[in-house]
Amino acid sequence: MFAQDRDLLVLEPTLFRDVGWVGQRLVKGNGSISGTALSASSSDNDFAAAGVGAGHVVSVEGIGYEVLSRASATVLEISRARGSLDDTAVPPTPDTSTTFQVVTFGPQLGVVHRRVLEMIGIEADAPEDPDVLGEDAVVNPDSLRVVEALGALHLIWSSAAASGGPDSPQGRRAEQYRRRYEAERRRAAALLDTDGDGLADATRRLNATRFVRG
Repeated sequence: MFAQDRDLLVLEPTLFRDVGWVGQRLVKGNGSISGTALSASSSDNDFAAAGVGAGHVVSVEGIGYEVLSRASATVLEISRARGSLDDTAVPPTPDTSTTFQVVTFGPQLGVVHRRVLEMIGIEADAPEDPDVLGEDAVVNPDSLRVVEALGALHLIWSSAAASGGPDSPQGRRAEQYRRRYEAERRRAAALLDTDGDGLADATRRLNATRFVRG
């Protein structure tokens, strides 16, 4: 995928505090923070078994932090949200006893990822074939990160608004992200390598596929 959970955190810092479904929770437990290391003392799953790694978000006492890497089955390297993946890690406040959980919005990101690929003429489920463009033909994936994240945020808040309806605070947030998604969709463009030489030789704009208000 072009976007990850950490990209959602950058756009919506309180998302992992305000929204989350048990079915998408990977790990919950207790631990401590020293420097950039979050060490689990007890948990319902270990980080390795849950597949937690770079790009995920861990919520510590309601505050979301980027997961930079998984050091072991019980230790994560984490950072406060950074503006860029190349920025230096910013350590959280040290804590000798805290609670944490890792919730992922990967399913929502996956839905939007497929839509983005379809918009630029790539079939997500197409079999490997040298004559069929695959996702690896996109040479500027970072340029599609924001549109994918905004689309996922629209889906997330639409689901959160299911009981309250479109005029609830969650529904209004969903509509806000729908509009931002549409604006970014009109701006974004994918650069494709269609002949396998590693260089972009085609530009494709995202088509007119729309999200409807949830």
